Amino acid sequence: MSAQTVLTDPTGPVIAIVGPTASGKSALADRVAQLLDSSVVSIDAMQLYRRMDIGTAKMPVGERHAPVLMVDVCDANDAYSARLFQRDARACVDRLLAAGRVPVLCGGTGLYLDAVIDEMDFPRGERTGEARRRYEAMVEAQGADALHRLLEERDPTSAALIHPHNARRVVRALELLDEGTSYADTHAGLKRHRPHYETTIYAVSMARERLYARIDARVERMFASGLVDEVRGLLSDGLLSLGSTAGQAIGYKEVAEALEGHMTLREAQELVAARTRRYAKRQISWLKRDGRAKTLDLDRMSVRDAAHRVVLDLRAQRAVQLDA
Repeated sequence: MSAQTVLTDPTGPVIAIVGPTASGKSALADRVAQLLDSSVVSIDAMQLYRRMDIGTAKMPVGERHAPVLMVDVCDANDAYSARLFQRDARACVDRLLAAGRVPVLCGGTGLYLDAVIDEMDFPRGERTGEARRRYEAMVEAQGADALHRLLEERDPTSAALIHPHNARRVVRALELLDEGTSYADTHAGLKRHRPHYETTIYAVSMARERLYARIDARVERMFASGLVDEVRGLLSDGLLSLGSTAGQAIGYKEVAEALEGHMTLREAQELVAARTRRYAKRQISWLKRDGRAKTLDLDRMSVRDAAHRVVLDLRAQRAVQLDA
């Protein structure tokens, strides 16, 4: 199927391939985009950052069969918000649609998927003030996990919606509490899923045991491939700090703490694997709550077969709309 067979439409179609980390969604999205003569638009919150390659599992350029957009957008010490991501990612999607291509979104960050495909409004500007400085100082001194525990104590419903390492969003939730508002209440309004694009979502799945084995193997490869040197270089160039969102990314936080002498590198590797498994479990739970995705079971089909299934679905969808 060629993308030229798809009518130009500013509202879609858009394909999103999501799933837990290490499940094979990047390889699948790459193949789908290749079949459609299109591009992948990353919706991964950490692949945005330049020089954070190994720990974020970016697909090496030499292995890509289709262009990948929304990677290497900013430096690790830049303030890059969900609002900015929405603006830039939608610009990529709009350009592809205007050219008659079918954008293929790919990633595991639920907020960033919703930011692109749903009608969501984000507040403009960054807040400052005593409360923000106090919470950011707590992140610097005690780490993002401690801040998330504080949010759990004060507002467990909101805490359940925010990744423990998303320090910026945890800070924002605590600021809202100080103002008498719950992040969960505002988030509920965002989760009504009013579509911005006509999107078909596919969720990659596999047996939990196989997924965890893939995670452990990936972490092993990351450390063998130079993750420690990658983190050391970012630290020495002043591009990574534990108080930043990038500095709380799984893999970077643990290695940075090991380099500061708080644990051994072997302990850091074991902690990265354990935290990645827990993160994957949260991603799976998010997908179940969202409820919009069609499942692609990679225990029962190959990546190649799954890619052809997505393309055939798209062809059938387009044919029905053309005949209507």
